[in-house]
Amino acid sequence: MPDSRTAPARIAETLRTATDLLQRAGVASADVDAQLLLAHVLGIGRGELHAAVVRGDEVPEPAASAFAALLARRAAREPLQHLTGTAPFRHLELKVGPGVFVPRPETETVAQIAIDALTAAASPEPIAVDLGTGSGAIALALATEVPHARVHAAENSVDAFVWAKENFIAVGASNARIAFVDLAEAFPELDGTVSVVVSNPPYVPDGAIPRDPEVRDWDPPAALYGGADGLDVVRVISGVARRLLHPGGTLVLEHGEWQGAPIRSLLTADGWLAAATHQDLTLRDRATTAVRS
Repeated sequence: MPDSRTAPARIAETLRTATDLLQRAGVASADVDAQLLLAHVLGIGRGELHAAVVRGDEVPEPAASAFAALLARRAAREPLQHLTGTAPFRHLELKVGPGVFVPRPETETVAQIAIDALTAAASPEPIAVDLGTGSGAIALALATEVPHARVHAAENSVDAFVWAKENFIAVGASNARIAFVDLAEAFPELDGTVSVVVSNPPYVPDGAIPRDPEVRDWDPPAALYGGADGLDVVRVISGVARRLLHPGGTLVLEHGEWQGAPIRSLLTADGWLAAATHQDLTLRDRATTAVRS
């Protein structure tokens, strides 16, 4: 009797079909996402996946069924990082999922500015504070890339704190600690001793609903929206950072591409010096720095 079961599809064919599905669903990086999801299901890296394509390998069961299920969720615009459970950030691989803001590539530029300022600090053991650490991305980048520094991270969302704590444990940086605390009250014991304060605060104006479903429907609202002009939390951070930083210390703020000028005005009015806006790798305004007077 002939075998009526469907023969396993080759990886190359599976990827073509998956890419087409994701393109029709409006996913901008359809080919990359299809590769990352299939590699995740197969438990291999993208390089190994490409080698398997060249060899003409097939997708075995139950991997094919697991991939189909994840593909359907990605086509429904659930974030890729929620499906794989991880998000890359600089040299780190962070655990993420519902309830925490997924770190973006553009924030790596913000982290670099903070790393440069921390490295240049005239102290054998400079102190940095990350306000609203989310997944812990910036704080852990600082701690691992400037190992002689001490890094303190504050988070005020229970859901995000759970993810950040897992990442702090996984990375195991002995020079970093995280605290669950209201940002306005963070680390009073450090007042006047900090060299760098960095933050990626919620900065989307309440009326500016993001277009991408991955952001609009999945990122926690508390990590996105910052009041009518998007700057409510920035105003809080300006005051907290002035309390924490020593004179000459640096504040680094991530923001939207149209917010550089209003943030510079806000910081200057608060008494900050040398407010300047910096672009990310896409040449969009992404961060503003200022110096504590």
